[in-house]
Formats: sequence, structure tokens, C-alpha cells
Amino acid sequence: MSLESTSTRPATEADDYLERRTLRRGSAGWVLLTGLGVAYVVSGDYSGWNFGLAEGGFGGLAIAMVLMGAMYACMVFALAELSSILPTAGGGYGFARRALGPWGGFLTGTAILIEYVLAPAAIVIFIGDYVESLGLFGLESGWPMYLVCFAIFLGIHLWGVGEALRFSFVVTGIAVVALIVFALAALPDFSFGSLDDIPVDASAAGSSSWLPFGLLGIWAAFPFGMWFFLGVEGVPLAAEETKEPARTLPKAIRWSMGILVVLAVVTFFAAAGARGSAAIQEAGNPLVEALQPDGRATTLSRIVNYAGLAGLVASFFSLIYAGSRQLFALSRAGYLPRFLSLTSRRKAPYLGLLVPGTIGFLLAAVTGDGARMLNIAVFGATISYALMSLSHIVLRRREPELPRPYRTPGGVLTSSVALVLACAALLATFLVDVTAALIALAVYVVALAYFGLYSRKRLVAKAPEEEFAALAAAEAELTRD
Repeated sequence: MSLESTSTRPATEADDYLERRTLRRGSAGWVLLTGLGVAYVVSGDYSGWNFGLAEGGFGGLAIAMVLMGAMYACMVFALAELSSILPTAGGGYGFARRALGPWGGFLTGTAILIEYVLAPAAIVIFIGDYVESLGLFGLESGWPMYLVCFAIFLGIHLWGVGEALRFSFVVTGIAVVALIVFALAALPDFSFGSLDDIPVDASAAGSSSWLPFGLLGIWAAFPFGMWFFLGVEGVPLAAEETKEPARTLPKAIRWSMGILVVLAVVTFFAAAGARGSAAIQEAGNPLVEALQPDGRATTLSRIVNYAGLAGLVASFFSLIYAGSRQLFALSRAGYLPRFLSLTSRRKAPYLGLLVPGTIGFLLAAVTGDGARMLNIAVFGATISYALMSLSHIVLRRREPELPRPYRTPGGVLTSSVALVLACAALLATFLVDVTAALIALAVYVVALAYFGLYSRKRLVAKAPEEEFAALAAAEAELTRD
């Protein structure tokens, strides 16, 4: 007999299982969660997005940014509703579990996990590059630097979620203020003529000065347009550690998205207009490059450079948090080995932090290829976006009477827009990096084999996400009777 069957399992034993897998309740309000949502993403304002200029030019990337911004906006409104219905650490996995069944839940959770394990591994490499370029204490980028970063920031997470979120909030605040300072500093050099200065490829269909690589360049720029928002969907993963989650989560999600939209527009126009799209399209540090037209460092460029490091730290730190909570939820419900969801005396999922942290460190140390790992993370992200948007549509259609403390403006039309754009973004990843997409698919195949052959028969019925789905099944059975 096992925890899969709670009808004959003694309640005390099932309760003990969950007691050893409990997070600290009520540790975060909407302000800290808003900071968490911005922290997931803010490093993308400092670097990465500009490579989309080499794919679509200013016009192509601008259109891609608008479309991907629309995708995220529609999706987060749908997630706000879903998180008010089911405020658990499972986030997207929990939503899909109720709407699409165990396979749908596992597919979604695995995609999210790919994103949140690979992204920190990529960002820690960028942190090492920043530290080396700044000449801080003579340190060089390499595995010792990566190890120190993981050790310090995992340690803060192990100390407690309240401390972790407050640290993230402070570092994120520094990075956001520096983006505003950058925009103001770049304003005197802004010129509309600099925006479309990339040479035109006359052979590309629909090419022009604004679309130098033609209409296809817009689609190829989708993954880079995502960098202004990638990760904001992780806010619901803090549900079990939130005060009044049904009210707090929707508010934090909406505020996070609003702030990110403003930062994306300001950063994009200021950087391209101050120096020119051609000059920053391949720069590893485009904001600093925009403030150094003659290649010489200034006081402001140094400030922005240091702030870029703060932005990378904020995203690295926050994505570690998100990955640990997704792993915790999948493990607690039995989709992944159950021991990974054990929590410490301080109610931190210590193995859920240490295991993906170790994997991330090894990937960074062995490959040193941050760009490819980010592309793999984007591939996983787009799959999860499509499945979460589909989950909203299914639940609206199948369970219209389900209590919804918050309702998505536009209903299924909003989530349908997110679904279509997410599928388009998924296909666009093959235009950018076929190898990364195939690696992500290979990871998926291995994960699905594990689930199909082993863990799907060993799910824990008392896990919150599973109980929520079981309740839906029971209600449907009563309706049929």
C-alpha cells in the first residue's frame, strides 16, 4: 500500500508526508512578489535582446517585442486567474494538471523546469564575464567563479524565503534605477536616424531600412523579443509562501508586467537611438556600448556596467528560487523522486535547491556556452506558455462555475492570443538555434520515458495539485450520475 491511494492510507501517515514537505507560509506580500517578477527578467534588459537586431533589424525586433509583449500580457492575465483558483507551489504544473490531466501537468512542469534550471546556468557565465570585464579584484570568469556564485546564493535561499525575497528586492531595485539613469544619460545622443542604420539585405522578401532582413526577420527575432519578459510567469510559484495568495498573486503579476513593459520600451529605444542599431547588435553589453560612442569608459557607463552585474545577480538569484519551487511541487506529487521535496527546519526545499544548483554549476563549468543554454531555456519556456494558455481555455470551457476570485479580462480570447503567439515563438526557436531545440527535445523524451514507465503510477494523491484535480474528477462523476 502506498500514498497513491489515500482512501485506505491512514490520514496521520499521509499528513506526516506533507508535514515534511511544507514551505513557510505568509512570507511575502504583493510588493515583494512584484519585485520577484521584475527580478526574474531584469537581466534581459541589460543584454541578450540586442542580438535580435542582427536577426530582424530595429523594425523587426520592435515588432517582435510588441508581439511577444502581447503574448506575455495575455498569458499573465490568464495566470492571474489560474493562480487565484489554485494558489500552490506547482504554478503552471498545477494549472495544467487540473485542465489537461497528469500527462499535461507533467509536460508543463517539465518545460518550466527546463527553463529554470538552464537559465541560471547561462546567467552565471554572464556574471563571470561581467566580473572579469570590470576587473573586480582581478577575478577571472571560470568554474571557481561559478561555484562561488552558486554557493553564496543557494546559501541565502537555504536561510529562508523571506530573507531571499528581500535580498532579491534590493538588488532588483538597484538594477531598475540604473536602467532609468541609463535612459536619461542616453537621451541627449538620441537620434531617430540611428535606429534603422543596419545595412539592408536586398534579397530578403519585404526588406527595407526598418526591416533589413525582410519579413522573416520579424519571426526570427521572436526569441529575443521574449528576453524583455522571460521569467515573469514564475510569480505564481511563490503561492504557498504568500499572504492572501488569491488576492496578492494577481496584483503582483499585473504590476510586474506593467513595470517590465515600461523598462523594455525605454531600454530598447534609448540604446538603439543613442549609438545606433548596427553598433550594438552584437555587443555583449549593449547599454554600456551605447554610452561609449568613442569606446572610452565614462562615469555613467561604469555605473551602468556595475548595475548590469546587479541585474544579472537579481535574475540568477530569482530563477534559482523559481526552479526550486517547481521541482519541489513535482517531487511532492510524485512526478519526480519524492525525496527532492523534503524541506528543512527553516521550511526551505534544500534538495530542490541543491540538486538543480549542482546541475546548473556543472553545465556552466563544462560547456561555458551561455547563449546555447538560454536558447534551450527559451524552448522550454515557449512549450509551457502554450500549455498554460491552453489550460486556461480548457478550464473556462469545462468548468465555468469554478470560483474565480480574479477573472481574466477578455476571457478565453485573451488566452487564445497567448496560445497562438506561444506556438509561433516555439517554431521561431528553430530559426535561431536548431541544436538547442533538439537538445531540449531530447531532455523531454528522457523525462517522458521516466514518467510513462515509472512515476505516473506512483503519484501522491494528497499533494495539493493532485487533490484539486481529484476533486474535479469527483464532481464530474457526480454530474454524470
